[in-house]
Amino acid sequence: MKHISLTTVFTHLFLFIILLNSSNGFSKELAITFDDSPRAAKGLLSGPERANKLVAALAKHQVKQVAFFSVSKHLDTEGVTRLNTYSDAGHLIANHSHDHPDFNTLSLTQYINNFVQADKQLKKFSTFTKMYRFPYLREGNTQEKRDGMRATLDEYDYQNAYITLNTYDWYIENLFQAALAKGEEVNLERMKRFYVEVLIESIEYYDALAIKHLNRSPKHVLLLHEMDISALFIGDLIDELRQRGWDIISPEHAYSDDISQMLTKKVLSYNPGRIGEIARDKGQKKQLWPNSLDESYLTEKFNKDVLLLKK
Repeated sequence: MKHISLTTVFTHLFLFIILLNSSNGFSKELAITFDDSPRAAKGLLSGPERANKLVAALAKHQVKQVAFFSVSKHLDTEGVTRLNTYSDAGHLIANHSHDHPDFNTLSLTQYINNFVQADKQLKKFSTFTKMYRFPYLREGNTQEKRDGMRATLDEYDYQNAYITLNTYDWYIENLFQAALAKGEEVNLERMKRFYVEVLIESIEYYDALAIKHLNRSPKHVLLLHEMDISALFIGDLIDELRQRGWDIISPEHAYSDDISQMLTKKVLSYNPGRIGEIARDKGQKKQLWPNSLDESYLTEKFNKDVLLLKK
């Protein structure tokens, strides 16, 4: 029988413990963020109903903290109450501009003023944090704009709240609300399956793209929107993510990943997100957006899977 020294045993045990505790080796991590809060509520749920259902679902599924990227123009009485509901539950309130402008159509000065106006109005919330999410993910279509906003975020001590996992949940919401408005019979069980399936498709696509170009799964940031379907189905999405091996982390923890320091030198009129930027910088020019972000694909799938319409 071959003799195995204690040193060898302890060495193998040490390596096993390292691997066991390696998040890159055994787990995938993502933070959940919601854009456009307090978003217009003119469909199935009122604003307060949406906020209460969303907070309850996150608590039930033991998600301690998400971030709500907020548009200060919407801070009427109901909007303030809604953001306080999120803040009182411990979720972060962050900056998503004053009126959600398209940076491609504004001057740098106009855009900075818009950012500063939101900063001043959002500071009153107890969990306000200095993170900025560019509307439409557009970070400047000229070098002057791009570098100007990078300098402005540094000046105001803000984190660029990039995303790595893009979704078109906003378009799914449009399909859902339009069907309800037309009097279509929308089965919520089928709607839930459609929502979860399409979002998982996007998430797994971007994670595979990250592994291709980084050789690892980074701490991801998931882009969702503060909408009725989020309030209705976020718990089901969380359940599916956990079944697939994902851990839900805080947004601040997600932005501790090394990719937060990776700044593309390219000027992009239409930004594919941080993973897309990295892929482009490494030479990939196509397929930076998956099919699950294609409106015609989503419409066809919604009609078939939710409304059960035949071609």
